[in-house]
Formats: sequence, structure tokens, C-alpha cells
Amino acid sequence: MPGERVELEPTSRGSLDGLTFAAKDVFDVAGHRTGFGSPTWLETHSPATRTAPAVERLLGAGGRLVGKTISDELTYSLTGENVHYGTPLNPGCPDRVPGGSSSGSASAVAGAACDLALGTDCAGSVRLPASYCGLLGVRPTHGRIPLEGICPFAPSFDTVGWFARDPEILERVGLALLDGEALPGDARRLLVARDAFELVGDEVREALDPFVRRVARVVGARDDVTVSPDGLEAWMECFRIVQGFEIWQSLGAWIERAQPELGPGIRERAEAASRIGVDEASAARQERNRIRSLLDRLLQAGDVLCLPTAPGAAPLRGAKGDEVEVVRRYQAISLLCVANHAGLPQISVPLAELDGCPLGLSLVGPRGSDEALLRLANRLQ
Repeated sequence: MPGERVELEPTSRGSLDGLTFAAKDVFDVAGHRTGFGSPTWLETHSPATRTAPAVERLLGAGGRLVGKTISDELTYSLTGENVHYGTPLNPGCPDRVPGGSSSGSASAVAGAACDLALGTDCAGSVRLPASYCGLLGVRPTHGRIPLEGICPFAPSFDTVGWFARDPEILERVGLALLDGEALPGDARRLLVARDAFELVGDEVREALDPFVRRVARVVGARDDVTVSPDGLEAWMECFRIVQGFEIWQSLGAWIERAQPELGPGIRERAEAASRIGVDEASAARQERNRIRSLLDRLLQAGDVLCLPTAPGAAPLRGAKGDEVEVVRRYQAISLLCVANHAGLPQISVPLAELDGCPLGLSLVGPRGSDEALLRLANRLQ
């Protein structure tokens, strides 16, 4: 982040001894202001009185905090372009965006400025930058890492996620962060999401196919399945309504009071969120419960669902807003919303390339299978 540098020494020794980490500027650090990707938010909020538990856990495991990182404005974007603070570099493909909203954290890890970094993932804000920048990126089971001390957004979808270049480090971070009991056992059956692969273009399918077959060999069994009988685009629309309603509940009063100068794309999405009514949101939540039940029946213990993380390589920097913020965003969320609806863990693994740029393959497991997914990612790498 521009301005004040935020650094903290480890508070104890542990599994992250000697490693450095950064934290997206949505995590509170005691004595410092949290910016949320918005100069107006920074100006209208006092310094934090305590440090977010997720940051404390990494410090307690021996990690050293070396800085806060740029976030997309109010985390309400997936491109990584912040009109106020600029676009962090995508070291994997410098002429392209890093992806958002955990753009700065992805950039810092991909550029080897730190060993790992914290982000947040609601719609896909860790998984998509991981794919674009050639990183391992984790969205955990919803609720397994506390959200206290993190800027509010859409609580029923929000998760703390993290990036790493090394799968062993990725797993060690998970062991430091995750609460609750892990689902026992390892992956025994790969479910290939036929409809998700049909959603992306032929080039993406061809780039990922050798790695899908590699995952199947490691896991030991493969079935091709249709994830959404309704179409993934319909699931994306359901997600958009529930997420937008929750975002306005979290941020609407502040937006109306502070009147921030919101950047392009952010402004339009905030306005759309403000128009979602209680009845529309209630109906979408009922639909979300149905989707969750469908996914619970599909994904049994020992199963791993495989699908593309992104609809393609990262868009070029400065691409037309309609292409990136509407077409590409809707395509991406249609893929990413599967885990979001049911609160499932997902890891994007940087296995493929497209047009000379990184392209991630995603692994989704049942709730609580985070540790099994981390072990599988380690084996694949």
C-alpha cells in the first residue's frame, strides 16, 4: 500500500519460522488504519484497536508481516485495477491484470516479495488472481477461519484465503489458520465438472486436459458429472442477488453517508446492489439452499470436483471495461460460484498455460476437506 508501512515481528515460534507474509488491506492491524481499497474509507475510520485473528495466527506460527497490500476498491471487483491506487503488477504476465480483489497480495507473492500472503475470497478474489498470476490460492470451507477484524462485505460468502508459490508452505499456512476438525481421509474419486468445461472455450479445455488426466491418475478414479442441472449461469445469477443484498446491508449506510467517489464498475455494482429488495433476496436465498443440497449430494467424503478456475488467461491491462467487468466477470463467477453457494473449500493449482500466461485448475472438496485438498495439491506439484 502507498503511505504508512505496516510491519510486525513474529509473536512466537512455529511452523512458519523464517517466512514472510503480507496481508490485504482489509485486515486490521492494531494502531493502524485499514483502507479497504478506498481513500474515503481510510479517512473516515479510526485506527484498529486490535489485530485480526488471521494475522495474529500467522504471527504466532512464526511468520513475519512485511506489509499491507493493495485491494480492489471495497473488494468489489475481480480485475485488480484500482482507480485510486493503481494496478499491481502481474509478474506471471506483466502486460495483463493480476486479478482482484486480492490483487496486491497475489502480486507480492508472485513477485517473490514475500513467501505467502493473506487475501479474502467472496466471489473468487483469491482463486482468480491465483490463476492469473500462476500461484496456489485457497478459499477454505466457509467459517473455518474467523472473519473478525476484516472489513465487512457479504458475510455468508466471505472467507479468509491465502496465496503461496510452494505447496508445502501453502499447507503449513492452512494448519496455522484452520479451525475445527478436518474431514478424515484423502481424495479417492475425481469428479470432472462437464458443464464447467463446456462453459469455457476450446483453447482453455485443451490447455487443462492433460492436467485433468494427471489429477485423475493421482486420485485413482474418475467420473464425469454435470454439476448444475439448471445451468451454471443461473447459479451465478442467484449468487449475484444474495451477494449484492448482503453487500448493501454491510456498506450501504456508509456509502450514503460518506458519498465516496467510487471508481468505474464499483459505482455501477453498488447502485445495482442498492436496488435488490428483501423479497428478491429471500427467494434467491431459498434457491441457494436448494443448490447447497444438490452439491452436498454430489460431493461425498473422498470426492474432489475438478473444474477450470477461470474462463481464460488474465485480460490485458487497460482492456475495455465492458469486456473485463461484464462479460469476463460473469463467466468467471459462473465457475467460481459453485464453491461459494455451498461454502466448500477450493484450491486453484497453477498447472497450465494459455497464450504464454498462467492458467489454474481448481479442486473443490466437501466441507471440511481443506486439509485433504492441501495434501493433494502438494502431491500434484
